[in-house]
Amino acid sequence: MALSSRPLRSLRPLRSRLSSHHPSPPHHPSIRRFTEATSHPLSRVQVFLSRSPDPFLNLSIEHLLLQKSHPDSTVLFLYTNRPSVVIGRNQNPWLEVNLGLLRRGLPSPGYDNDAAADQAEVTLVRRRSGGGAVFHDAGNTNYSVICPPASFDRDKHAEMVVRALASLGVPGVSVNCRHDIVIAGGEDATGGGRSSTADAAPQKCNAQTPQTYKVSGSAYKLTRLRSLHHGTCLLSSPNLARLGPLLRSPAEPYIRARGVESVRSPVRNVGVGRAEFEAAVVREFNSMYGDADVECEVGEEALDVPEVRAGYDELKSLEWIFAQTPQFTFCTHPSESDPRERPPLPPDVPSDFRAAFTVRHGLIQQASVSGTPSPVSSESLLDRYLHQITDWRDAFKANESIGRWLNHLFGNTTR
Repeated sequence: MALSSRPLRSLRPLRSRLSSHHPSPPHHPSIRRFTEATSHPLSRVQVFLSRSPDPFLNLSIEHLLLQKSHPDSTVLFLYTNRPSVVIGRNQNPWLEVNLGLLRRGLPSPGYDNDAAADQAEVTLVRRRSGGGAVFHDAGNTNYSVICPPASFDRDKHAEMVVRALASLGVPGVSVNCRHDIVIAGGEDATGGGRSSTADAAPQKCNAQTPQTYKVSGSAYKLTRLRSLHHGTCLLSSPNLARLGPLLRSPAEPYIRARGVESVRSPVRNVGVGRAEFEAAVVREFNSMYGDADVECEVGEEALDVPEVRAGYDELKSLEWIFAQTPQFTFCTHPSESDPRERPPLPPDVPSDFRAAFTVRHGLIQQASVSGTPSPVSSESLLDRYLHQITDWRDAFKANESIGRWLNHLFGNTTR
C-alpha cells in the first residue's frame, strides 16, 4: 500500500513508535507497515487518506480497517471515487437506479449534452452497509469513522463534519433529524437526489423548518467489536443536474420490494475544495481524539493485501451487485398483493399484455406472461437471473416493442 514519505498536506508521516516486532504478513514493506500499524495496540488514533478513485478498492480498504483495526482505536478514512452510483446493502438496483442512463455514462468534461459521443463511465456499486443510494464523483468526498461500539452515535461524526465546514466559512450547516448534513437556503441545484437512513430509528422531521438542501448523507454498519459511520459530502460536483435522473428508475412504478427504499431530497454543493475539506475534517477529528498515532496515504497497492483483494473481487462480482437483491415482484398491472395504479402501457405495446415476475436474489422464481400475439412461455423465464437477460427482445421475438420496453425498464437499453 502506498505509504507516502511526505506529509499529507497538514498531516505527519507514519509515527515510528509502532513496534517493529509486531506480527505482519510477508508483503513488501509498505504493506507490512500498513497492516501492522492499523492493528497495533498503540494505534489508538488513525488517519488514512486514499489516493485511488476506485470505489471497489476504497470500500474494500474501509472494510479491512473495520475488521482489522485495533478494537480500542478510532479511525478516520477519507476517499474520493470516480463517477459511481452506490446502493445500500439491502437495496434493489432495478428499483433505485436508472440502469439505462448509468450504462450510457456521463458526458466527459467539455461536453454539455447527454448525447455526446464521449461518455465517462458510471460504476454501479453495492456497499456492505445499509442506507440508501448515493452518487459519487470527483466533486464528492467521502469520510468514514470506525470506532468502538460504546462510542457510536449517529450524529457525532456528522457534527464533526459540520464543524469542519463551518471552519471553512460555509454558513447555515447543520445535522437534521434524518442524520443528514443540510445547508439552509440557497438555490436548489437539482430535481432532488435520493438517500436513506432507513436503518436508523424512525423519526418525524419538523415540517415547519426552513428550506434546506442536503449536502451529506450517512450509512452505518455495526459489528460486535466495531462500528462504522460513513458519509458523503457534496463539495463541487459538476453532475448535480444528472443526479436525480440517474437515481430515478423507470421500473419503479412496477416493482414492489422488500429492501430498503431511498428517500428523495433536494441537494446542492457546499463550494469548497477537496484538499481544504480533507484538512478541515482531519483537524476536527484530531481535536476530538488527539494527535494521530498513524497518518498515511493508501492506494492501488492495497490490492496486495489478501483480505483487500478478496473484498475487492467480491464487490465487483455481478453476484454481489445483483444477486444480493432481496425478493421483489414486478407486475405491469395492479394485483391483489400490489394494488397500486400503474402508468399506461406505451402505445406500441399491445394493450392486453400482462407480465408478472417474482425475483429472489436476482433469480426469476415465478413468472406469468399473457396477451402477446404469440404468448411467451412463462416457464422459459424461470430460473434465469434478471441481470443475465441482456436483451428482452430475444424473449419476445413476436413483438419486439414489448422487448424494447422491458429493456428500457430494466436498463438493458434506452427507448
